[in-house]
Amino acid sequence: ERVCSYQEVLNYLNLNRGNDLFSLTRPVKDFRKATKVHLEVLLYAILDVREIDQTFVPYVWIVMHWQNDFISWDPSKFCNITKVTIPTDILWKPDLTIDEMTERDKAPPSPYLTITNNGTVLVQNDQVLVSTCMMQVFKFPFDVQSCTLSIKSVVHSVEEINLLYSLNSSVTTNWSRELMRTQYEWLFVKMTVTNKTVKPFGSQQDTIIYTIYMKRRSILYIVNFLLPVLFFLCLDLSSFLISDRGGEKISFKVTVLLAVTVMQLILNDILPSSSDKIPLIAVYCIGIFALMFLSLLETILMMHLMDIESESQENERNKRHSLEDGCADSEDRNANYRSCEKEEKNWSGCSCIFGVSADKMPNDLGQVGVRPPLGCSSRLTEQLQVFVNFSDGLKELTRMLSLLANNAKEEGKPGFWTRKINIINRAYFILYVTASSLFLGLMFSIWTSADE
Repeated sequence: ERVCSYQEVLNYLNLNRGNDLFSLTRPVKDFRKATKVHLEVLLYAILDVREIDQTFVPYVWIVMHWQNDFISWDPSKFCNITKVTIPTDILWKPDLTIDEMTERDKAPPSPYLTITNNGTVLVQNDQVLVSTCMMQVFKFPFDVQSCTLSIKSVVHSVEEINLLYSLNSSVTTNWSRELMRTQYEWLFVKMTVTNKTVKPFGSQQDTIIYTIYMKRRSILYIVNFLLPVLFFLCLDLSSFLISDRGGEKISFKVTVLLAVTVMQLILNDILPSSSDKIPLIAVYCIGIFALMFLSLLETILMMHLMDIESESQENERNKRHSLEDGCADSEDRNANYRSCEKEEKNWSGCSCIFGVSADKMPNDLGQVGVRPPLGCSSRLTEQLQVFVNFSDGLKELTRMLSLLANNAKEEGKPGFWTRKINIINRAYFILYVTASSLFLGLMFSIWTSADE
């Protein structure tokens, strides 16, 4: 009985490590014939997507096969052996590279390849790729990213190596979904494949471009970032219920404003600085920060008006006290006036002594030719002084009343600024709610739109 082994096939093909004829050049009998390399890439896992570095780390399966014109055998002569597995360094392999790759694959390559009886060489390899990917974070965290893997030869032109793909985009997408093991924080959407010819250094080269589309899982960002900032806005809105008296309201608003600032610092560590557009989430934070800042300014203005109202009320109290003191002086003058009337009666009695009525008494008693008694002259001098003081008091009272009337015309009735503060607070609250609702509605409508 014949013993069948793979070594018989290798001996027949003269494939051994000492024979370099199969590994030095392209395996074609005519150099004008291009080697057709069929390539397939399947996505096995999404390991990481770093927005700040704009790098994409996928785990892919790469399957490629080509024709070797120097390898063939008849399976019937070798116990129906149709394929043999040999070390990869024995045969020639195409020098394919990925343009977006930034780090060398750390996973060890597959040490073996498979050859078939008709000369087909099959290589299967898995790789962890660290590639560049231009992140579009305009709609973060509701964004859909597309990262490309461009595969081409390093030195061979299109006349020497033709890159082809057998599986179309839909088949590649379905197979990748079946093979998918982990997706990190992303959801795999689809995978497209295209073929084009590029001319990087003067010679044309075939390039196969695989584009991977993935959607971010946004629930964690909504819970950990968007909702807390929205809650801060609601807290700032509820601060309108706090009294404007004292500094508690300003302290509360400043604390909420600082909390939003901390959230912005956290956001700055997530988003890349090389983005083409300002992300909507940054506009969201800046808009809420601006609303809170305007609310803080409105509170400062209200407290300033309250200080003016307090000062006005204090001045009014002082004026009222001065007016009460003036009225007390007026009562004293009335008492003096009543005593003056009593003295006038006495004076009338004195005037009758000289035969002159009281209403016809001359201003200068010396004109009569007689001098009144000493007691009547002193009482007349005192009564004249009382009348002079009473006239001065009436003038002072008239001046104070005129001053109060002018102040009332300028500042209005008592509580003028208090009423103004209530009107301004009510109007700003309505404006604040309206502006916040419109702003949030606009943000979420743009976020959930299909196109950027």
